[in-house]
Amino acid sequence: LAQQRLLIKGGKVVNDDCSVMADVYVEDGVVRQVGPNLNPEPPTGLIVLDATNKLVIPGGIDTHTHMQFPFMGSRSKDDFYTGTKAAIAGGTTMIIDFAIPQKGCSLTEAFDTWKSWADPKVCCDYALHVAVTWWSSKVKEEMKSLVQNKGVNSFKMFMAYKDLYMVNDEELYAAFSCCKELGAVAQVHAENGELIAQGAKKMLAMGITGPEGHELCRPEEVEAEATQRAITIANAVNCPLFVVHVMSKSAARVISNARREGKVVYGEPIAASLGTDGTNYWNKDWAHAAAYVMGPPLRPDPSTPGFLMNLLANDDLSVTGTDNCTFDICQKALGKDDFTKIPNGVNGVEDRMSVIWEKGVYSGKMDENRFVAVTSTNAAKIFNLYPKKGRIAVDSDADIVIWDPKAIRTISAKTHHQANNFNIFEGMVCHGVPIATVSRGKVVYEGGAFNVTAGEGKYVSRPPFPPYVYERVKQREQV
Repeated sequence: LAQQRLLIKGGKVVNDDCSVMADVYVEDGVVRQVGPNLNPEPPTGLIVLDATNKLVIPGGIDTHTHMQFPFMGSRSKDDFYTGTKAAIAGGTTMIIDFAIPQKGCSLTEAFDTWKSWADPKVCCDYALHVAVTWWSSKVKEEMKSLVQNKGVNSFKMFMAYKDLYMVNDEELYAAFSCCKELGAVAQVHAENGELIAQGAKKMLAMGITGPEGHELCRPEEVEAEATQRAITIANAVNCPLFVVHVMSKSAARVISNARREGKVVYGEPIAASLGTDGTNYWNKDWAHAAAYVMGPPLRPDPSTPGFLMNLLANDDLSVTGTDNCTFDICQKALGKDDFTKIPNGVNGVEDRMSVIWEKGVYSGKMDENRFVAVTSTNAAKIFNLYPKKGRIAVDSDADIVIWDPKAIRTISAKTHHQANNFNIFEGMVCHGVPIATVSRGKVVYEGGAFNVTAGEGKYVSRPPFPPYVYERVKQREQV
């Protein structure tokens, strides 16, 4: 295919470290020039995008999605086509999804399965984290092979979902040790699965079956305790740790304190925890309440989103994902009489960028450069994609969004591009809207219209030992 030649004129190029008025010239999917008043030759066949009074930012990287995920007796609604199409409409040009094997099953097979689902469908670039749901010498060998042959540099361990995905402390220690040896980033879903199992029994015995039971059986200290434990174990083996979906003040404080003590740990709040709260679980409408059920749950303390946003703005928390895992109202109804059977998951892949701009930049908590850092650059650095991704500079991939900070949109399930019939941000007014999205140098979304086909995105390999993460770790080893 003849690659588009593209000139983005008159905008303000915003990276994580500085903003500058400049044009951006793109050829063969790569940024070739950044500077004032560019006039690339020949002018014929050149597509020009006018970015006057707009920001030109690196495409968003969503560090946490679950497309077409078979889970809790159902499968998430957004597949790799609708999910990534929604992503580009929202200004995200790369997702990192999770390949999750059942206990006792092969990690490599899980990776191959997820890749076979994604490759024919993705509309933007993607990578895969792989979950470690059990431990053996075979798992260790497969981790090594995935790192060396498949471009995987991150592995996720679940401390929750007892009897399904949960690993114990001994297994965590082994998995973290292996990650460190291989130069991978260890990730944890931090909740105490044992306490959740006991809490759920207690709630059901008391006759609490509705969505509020979901939050009541896994209160925030259950998240904070597991976060502290994961950090302690990771620190014992000098392994860098990435805590996914930080949902509560207390878990965020644990991460913040650990960072101040010099521990190599990164926290990932998500669009849901930054943009809404757990008071919804007590909504009189069951379907409304159930739509917000996810693990860890949103917190009923309404000051939580603002608290997490402050920490994100100040670098106590590092990146943002979505944990996009959508189930429609019918699927959620599997748990009509028992909250433990409500499939866990919410939307976010399309709305993350706007929600963070609204709650972060428009509210005055962070500037445009920090916005780029938390939506794109930091993720690229942690997962060793930088500077190909997460930056607008010569030789970077042309994953670019033209962002209008003055435009306004109202989020609604009626107008979103996700496959779901409910949106947890329904009615939220967002200042800051993506006007055009460029993926690999091609304008894939502009003015509300798509120009993309399934399978145009590519799988991106990530080498081990990301310098941003591992420079300190290696030095500590030597000392």
